[in-house]
Amino acid sequence: MKTQENGRARPEAIRAVPVRHPGRWIAVAVLVVLTAQFAHMLFTNEQFMWAYMFENAFRPSVLEGVRTSLVLTVLAMLIGVALGVVIAVLRLSDNPVLSGVAWVYTWFFRAVPRLVLAVLFGNMGILYAQYTVGLPFTEQFADLLGVDINGTIFSIDANTLLTGFMAGLLALALSEAAYMAEIVRAGILSVDPGQAEAASALGMSKPLVMRRIVLPQAMRVIIPPTGNETIAMLKDTALVAFVPVTNELFFQLTAIGTRDFRPFPMLVAACLWYVALTSVLLVGQYFLERRFSRGTQRTARARTRLRVLGGDH
Repeated sequence: MKTQENGRARPEAIRAVPVRHPGRWIAVAVLVVLTAQFAHMLFTNEQFMWAYMFENAFRPSVLEGVRTSLVLTVLAMLIGVALGVVIAVLRLSDNPVLSGVAWVYTWFFRAVPRLVLAVLFGNMGILYAQYTVGLPFTEQFADLLGVDINGTIFSIDANTLLTGFMAGLLALALSEAAYMAEIVRAGILSVDPGQAEAASALGMSKPLVMRRIVLPQAMRVIIPPTGNETIAMLKDTALVAFVPVTNELFFQLTAIGTRDFRPFPMLVAACLWYVALTSVLLVGQYFLERRFSRGTQRTARARTRLRVLGGDH
């Protein structure tokens, strides 16, 4: 019904009818049923052997494996990030030789699986039984002069140098450096070139511009994928069990299950351990991302307010 007010027709009030979504409720019902079935399987299937699992999942050897996995993760990421920054800067260099070498490095280590690299480094002693550092052409001069000269400075056994831990660490770190190089390169390219040009105009050197101007602004782009790489690295530490690194988490859990002829419960225990550890890293990643995106969040909120205010007028 329309009423008259000041000689003009007044429209009727709009009756807002909420849109129904039956598909959503069907999906919720299906998910509830599947969740109930999954929970029922967890608590009723005797193959999980929960008592046996929790009795063996916190042994001292397993806790030592947790420590080894965390140490591998930290060291591999530190080496990978540091080397990745250098490779990213080389990729962006105007020198075609440096840029080409950096490209070949990223191409090779992104192409070869980490498991293959770990096993390869673990068998590197096949190439050289001894790693020797000495004066060049010593033997040639000794033969020429007819004297016995030993130009060896030091020599080390290959198996002593490339232990399972070192082989696994090198494989993970060198592979991670290739991925971090691309992440850092993307972060550097996201910074307005005018920032570096202005800093150079003020007399700052290129290394100083990169360290004080470019990299701090690129961190908001670098941090999120770096957090994902750290979580992936923690999971990839399980690969060093094939080198083998015997004091690693996955190796220790599977060894317990194999010895007792109960492999499945310890595989589930491995899943639970990795879920717990990665969850902690996810929390750290959240706060780190919030720390480095504070300025951009304020800018985005300010732009949103301006758009809203502009739409009101």
